[in-house]
Amino acid sequence: MSKYQHIKQSAYEANMKLPKLGLVLFTFGNVSAADRELGVFAIKPSGVPYEDLSPEKMVIVDFDGKTIEGDLRPSSDTLTHAVLYKHWDHINGIVHTHSTYATAWAQTQRDIPIFGTTHADHITVDVPCAPPMSDEMIAGDYEYQTGFQIMDCFKEKGLSYEEVEMVLVGNHAPFTWGKTADKAVYNSAVLETVAQMAYLTEQINPQAPRLKDALIKKHFERKHGPNSYYGQ
Repeated sequence: MSKYQHIKQSAYEANMKLPKLGLVLFTFGNVSAADRELGVFAIKPSGVPYEDLSPEKMVIVDFDGKTIEGDLRPSSDTLTHAVLYKHWDHINGIVHTHSTYATAWAQTQRDIPIFGTTHADHITVDVPCAPPMSDEMIAGDYEYQTGFQIMDCFKEKGLSYEEVEMVLVGNHAPFTWGKTADKAVYNSAVLETVAQMAYLTEQINPQAPRLKDALIKKHFERKHGPNSYYGQ
């Protein structure tokens, strides 16, 4: 058995959740799962339908984007995953989808405003949208540069990747991450739901106010604060 079997299994199971959650159409998405001690991650092979996947088909890649094990080509987004793993030490799972509402917001090049408590249950700021990259970056190593596009956005906005585990890439689509591949998938589903709610909010009331600070603080801290009391 491969010494990477545990992350192959994790990546496979997480990838299989995407169609079940309605986050992907055809092959429009990928999940990776990392092992920090081994310095590698497992990721979905490029263009393979979800129904044809298996743990054995997951591709093992190092944090420089070099294939270590596997007969199939890894996802075309592999270098974006590699850059984020290499520079953000505390994530072990990454998801990229083209889910409808989150992608629609990305196409507007707008952050998703924090309108309600569902949003505040997870993050205390607008969901950031990274500006489209320059023509030079596009013409270069596109997927590699996408990783820096995301990191640059967080640096410019003063955000922590450990506190905000989601981003929209302008004119492209969402990426999410977490301490595990399962948490990254969870964040992807939350992002899609928040994006849909924000869209509907603006349709009902184009002048809808942002959630006030007291409610943001209350809802986030009851789940994540030192005195949290949500759940068992």
